[in-house]
Amino acid sequence: MAELIALSPTHGLTPVSVGGVTLTEAPQAPIWAILPLRAQTAAVGTALQAAHGLPFPAPGSFHDAGPARIAWSGLDQAFLIGTAPAQTLAAHAALIDQSDAWAHLCLDGADSRDVLARLVPIDLSPAACPKGSARRTLLGHMSCLILHPGGAAFEIFVFRSMAHSAVHELTRAMTAVAARRARDGHSVP
Repeated sequence: MAELIALSPTHGLTPVSVGGVTLTEAPQAPIWAILPLRAQTAAVGTALQAAHGLPFPAPGSFHDAGPARIAWSGLDQAFLIGTAPAQTLAAHAALIDQSDAWAHLCLDGADSRDVLARLVPIDLSPAACPKGSARRTLLGHMSCLILHPGGAAFEIFVFRSMAHSAVHELTRAMTAVAARRARDGHSVP
């Protein structure tokens, strides 16, 4: 009988460093979709706070509490990242394990915003996307969730089936930004 070996979504493709920007894969962690039942968002927030020390996120935001994170991921839904949800949440929300469905990438470096600007149709400037922001958008042709934990770092979640395409597109954009910097005479770290 064949023995299967579990591999990460970007196995062998990351890390990539070009022009002072680095793309890595985050360690695999549990990801749970939390979808409050009708008129239960406040109850979900109370249960999340009691069980995990996290509020239900407002649209476009995320919160951290130790190894756990809760990120807005769309209308009336959030992703609980880093831990499984407490069973007390099940009375107020649908809880769906998404751990195997997503690839979690980290983009960091002084030009990370410029790299993303080549692929993302939304404004990720510091004014429009401050620390603690969560944005559901496109990365090229792929649906994604982008979190901004601060500084020049961005975390990008894409469907696992799109992980190779995401790494390819981000690497191309990193190369183009570095080439533009070199051409314009700016030093490339």
